[in-house]
Amino acid sequence: MFSKILVANRGEIAVRVMRTAREMGIATVAVCSDADRDALHALTADETVFLGDSDPASSYLNIDKIIDAALKTGAQAIHPGYGFLAENPTFADRVVDAGLVFIGPPGDVMAKLGDKTTARTIMSDSHVPIIPGMTASEADPAKLASIAKEMGYPVLVKAAAGGGGKGMRIVSSPDSLAEAAATCGREALSAFGDGSIYLEKYLERPRHVEFQILADTRGNVVHLFERECSIQRRHQKIIEETPSPALNPELRAAMGEAAVAAARAAGYVNAGTVEFLLDQTGRFYFLEVNTRLQVEHPVTELTTGMDLVRRQLEIAAGLPLPFTQEQAQPRGHAIECRIYAEDPELDFMPAPGRILFARAAEGPGVRFDHGIYSGCTVPMHYDPILGKLIVWAEDRPSACARMMRALKESVILGVRTPIEFLLDILESKAFRSGDIHTWFIDEHFPGWKPDPSDDGIASLGYVFYDMVGPRPELVAAGGETDPEGSSPWRTLGAWDLAR
Repeated sequence: MFSKILVANRGEIAVRVMRTAREMGIATVAVCSDADRDALHALTADETVFLGDSDPASSYLNIDKIIDAALKTGAQAIHPGYGFLAENPTFADRVVDAGLVFIGPPGDVMAKLGDKTTARTIMSDSHVPIIPGMTASEADPAKLASIAKEMGYPVLVKAAAGGGGKGMRIVSSPDSLAEAAATCGREALSAFGDGSIYLEKYLERPRHVEFQILADTRGNVVHLFERECSIQRRHQKIIEETPSPALNPELRAAMGEAAVAAARAAGYVNAGTVEFLLDQTGRFYFLEVNTRLQVEHPVTELTTGMDLVRRQLEIAAGLPLPFTQEQAQPRGHAIECRIYAEDPELDFMPAPGRILFARAAEGPGVRFDHGIYSGCTVPMHYDPILGKLIVWAEDRPSACARMMRALKESVILGVRTPIEFLLDILESKAFRSGDIHTWFIDEHFPGWKPDPSDDGIASLGYVFYDMVGPRPELVAAGGETDPEGSSPWRTLGAWDLAR
């Protein structure tokens, strides 16, 4: 096993990796930009290396600086986290060429699966069902128009590289195809350095269901069941859960087998995610493979009792998987809500700034993976995710109730967050029924606004509770004790702030 690793990332995922490494007796090296000198991940690691300016190209995307930092600090391996260089095959190859271990799949596997058209071909050849569409990129508007006509509208224009909803447009008629293709090509070139696009048949109201897979260097491949990821804004997930309300045992088994077949077909090694779209008839189609640890991996950890980062490190060190497919048995229900610094009233626009106060929810079955603290700054240069609130309970209704309690007890002041919006989703009858799909937010919450009756008194009550402790016993006229005198949820006027 490694004695020291470098984590080539920032924020909550870097902290998450470092915590497992510490449990395993592995020293950690952080890297940081100018904007992150006082970030939690930089303060958590055993060593921190300054990379340069806040611009990602000068810091978290600079391959030379990151590898140099690993070599100079004596790190033996590099964990890429997610985002930045996590799915960059050149980075993976450069790490290995430098005599280090890349904690993820080999560069050639990453390259094959990172190009969606190549990945579709691999899956089709291996009899994994794919969405009808192209298996090669195309830029000629006339050829795109001909292919779209043959498939039938609506179609989806997609970037061949990358993900996260960038370089993607739904096209409902021939009139808008050329403009959508040009726009997607520009977005893809800017985001991923590759402007290649292709067409897929657009599925109406699908579910987004993914399977966690693990593959070691000995040829063992297993799946750790599904995650339901259909609650999305701008094609990006904000609520994930497992198990999916849509899957029965037979469908779960079929999709799990397809996920394992997909991993074997690509020669996959380490942790990854095979993503599918599930239509309203129960048919599923391969979407893509995420060649890294997913943001939503904690829900799988809570239901399987397994530390996926530990598994990643063990596999990268050459150890075999310590369990078989039959031994992997999930229990209960887990839900994750992503907490961003963003404004849901303004189409989820990023809302960077200084966090004046942060207090996480606690209690049974509650976990908060984060990279923040009271007084830290959320920079404008990077993805605005602050953390993920995850809960586990015996069943879905109990998990929903626990998540609502945890969201109400979570306080982040100074920047806008979608906590109120997430609560409204969880409280909705549509979500509780499990009738969800990738257009759920557009259908049920268009033009969402917060409840004007919520004046923030509860949040302020928790702030003062942290500052001054429980309120002293209140005695009413006549000498009777107020039974609710110590509750921070009472009116602020009852607090003796001068004591």
